[in-house]
Amino acid sequence: MIDRWILVAVGMMFGMSLCANGGYKIVKDVEFASVDDHSLILDLYFPNGERREGLLVWVHGGAWRSGSKDEVPALELVNKGWTIASVDYRLSGEARFPAQIHDIKAAIRFLRAKHHDYGYSAGKVIVMGSSAGGHLVALSGVTNGHGALEGVVGDHLDQSSDIQGIISIYGASNLTTILAQSTPHGLSVRVPALDLFIGGQPDAMVEETRLASPVFHVDANDPPLLMIHGDQDPQMPINQSHELEGKYEEFSLPVTFEVLHGAEHGGEMFYDADRIDLMHRFLLGL
Repeated sequence: MIDRWILVAVGMMFGMSLCANGGYKIVKDVEFASVDDHSLILDLYFPNGERREGLLVWVHGGAWRSGSKDEVPALELVNKGWTIASVDYRLSGEARFPAQIHDIKAAIRFLRAKHHDYGYSAGKVIVMGSSAGGHLVALSGVTNGHGALEGVVGDHLDQSSDIQGIISIYGASNLTTILAQSTPHGLSVRVPALDLFIGGQPDAMVEETRLASPVFHVDANDPPLLMIHGDQDPQMPINQSHELEGKYEEFSLPVTFEVLHGAEHGGEMFYDADRIDLMHRFLLGL
């Protein structure tokens, strides 16, 4: 097990900062790739005590156009022994899809290449995220080895970007149906977000929309999936999670879908003790 002083040495070696926060340690601002002079960075959160076998990769939300790696609401999982890497990716105002998936898969390859340097286990990589991040982790997880979505970002193309588990928290799954399912408030968010993300609206960007929709990629080889979604979500239709659940059931894949009655889009309820325990048990079962 790496102690604090070894982590400090690693931080000095790779030119990054390290700080402690309660029950875990953090290595900040690790560059995992650079694209067109754009530095892609991540933060690592280490448990102080026993470490589980596996690495969680957190992907933030923000309608694909905002947010950052600094927003990690599931940090209680670190106190249960899980190491978390929170990754930044190119936002839709900087680069259109599939740049975001290319960046996430590049982060996973980097994390596998560097696992000895930082002292975590990367045999199992589990991706998790909320809202737009939930969509991106679902798409990353059901496209292991997909040529158009693998990309060539980063310096570790010899490493696998395969994913062994997915936790999608109120994420999208089918961009061909999302607008028809949306409330007026949802449309006010989603229409301009899609313009930036895929370069237009779904009916005009058919190929890109299907490529960006996890439901069209599910096959019998996909990893276990946990989804959590509020039944009163005004921004991300709960039917998006129902669609992905149905596709998983079609292929007899392991899927758990927790509906939070009365919950809207985000909030502490998604990361309370019961939900953290649900995630923890899902992770232990992988």
